[in-house]
Amino acid sequence: MVLQFAGGLTIAIWVYLLAARRSEWTGSVSEIPKAQPRVAVIIPARDEERTIAEAVSSLSAQDYGGAFHIVVVDDHSGDRTAAEAMTAAPAGRLTVIRAEPLPPGWTGKLWAMSQGVSEAARFHPDYLLFTDADIVHPTHNLRGLVARAQAGDYALVSYMATLRCRSIAERMLVPAFVFFFFLLYPPRRVRDRRRRDAGAAGGCILLRADALKQSGGLHAIRGELIDDCALAHAVKQAGGRIWLGLSPETRSIRPYDTFAEAGRMISRTAFTQLRYSALLLMATLLALAVTFWLPPVLTVAAPQPARGMGALAWLLMSAAYVPALRYYRQSVFWAPLLPLVAAVYGWYTICSAVAHWRGTGGLWKGRAQAGQEKRV
Repeated sequence: MVLQFAGGLTIAIWVYLLAARRSEWTGSVSEIPKAQPRVAVIIPARDEERTIAEAVSSLSAQDYGGAFHIVVVDDHSGDRTAAEAMTAAPAGRLTVIRAEPLPPGWTGKLWAMSQGVSEAARFHPDYLLFTDADIVHPTHNLRGLVARAQAGDYALVSYMATLRCRSIAERMLVPAFVFFFFLLYPPRRVRDRRRRDAGAAGGCILLRADALKQSGGLHAIRGELIDDCALAHAVKQAGGRIWLGLSPETRSIRPYDTFAEAGRMISRTAFTQLRYSALLLMATLLALAVTFWLPPVLTVAAPQPARGMGALAWLLMSAAYVPALRYYRQSVFWAPLLPLVAAVYGWYTICSAVAHWRGTGGLWKGRAQAGQEKRV
C-alpha cells in the first residue's frame, strides 16, 4: 500500500504540472508601440571584455523611433571591459562610467545598477532597460518591450533570454535551468495581479521609471543576491503589473563549457533561493526525491502495480520536459534523463549551502556576497 500511495502521489504531481505549465513555452513577439517614450539602457559590467562589445552593438542598432541612450557601468573590471564597450556604439548613444567603491550592505550588481540609474537621470527617461553584458538583443527588442508594457499597462516587462546551449554541460543543464525557473516563477501567475507570485529574468528587464520610485528604488533591495526577482516583487507589492516570458531572439552569449562553470552559475544563488535555511534545504531535497527520483526508482525496483505507476509518472515527467527541450532545439531523448539532471541540481544546491556556511556564498568574479541582505 505504501508503494502504491507513493506511485499515485508522483502521478498526481506530474498530472498537475503538465496541466498548469502547458502554455509557458511561447516566445515574445515583435510589436509596434503606441508611443515612443524615452528609454535609458543600463548595463552593469564586471570583467566582460569577451561579450560587452557585441551586447552594446546590438543595443545601439535598435530599430526604435524614440530617444534612447545606453549607460555602461564598469564595475571595477580588471580587463578591457570599458574600452571594448566604447568601441561598440557612437559617443552620442553611449556613456561609460566607472562605479564608485562598493558601500556596505550592497551587492555589487545592484550598486552598479544604481550608479547607472543616477547617470541615466540626466536623460530624463520614461523607462529603464536593465540588461546584462552578455545579452544580445534583436533589432526589434526595444520597441517590442515598450509595446508590450504599453498594451498591458505593465510596470515591468522581463524576457528570459535564450541561454547558449552547445556544450554537453549546457545541453544537459540549460533547458532544465529554465524549466525549473518556471516551476518556481510560473509566468501566468506572475502576470496575474491577484497573485503574489513575482519573478523576472535579470538579463532583460524593462521598467517604468516612476514604478522604480514607487517601489522604493534599488536602495530598497540593495542587499538582495537574486536581484531580478527581488525587484519584481517590490514592483508588484507597490501595485505595478508584471509580465514575464520567453524571448527566443534575445540571446545570452556567455559560455558554460564545463560542468564546473555551469555549477558555479547555478550554486551562486541556489541556497539564497532557500533563504539560507537548512530546514528548507532538507525540504527541497525531499521534494526533489519525491517528484523526480521516486518515479524511476519505483519503475526499476518496485513490484506491480507500483512499478507501472512509477513508469507512468516517469513518462508524464518526460512529457512535461519536452517543450523545454524543443524550445532549446535539443533531442527529446534527454527527457527521460530529467531525474539525473535534477540530482545534479540537488548536488549544486548542497554545494551552495556549504559555500554559504564557509563564508564564500554568492561568489561571482571575486566577490562573495551571499548573506549581505541578512545584515542590512
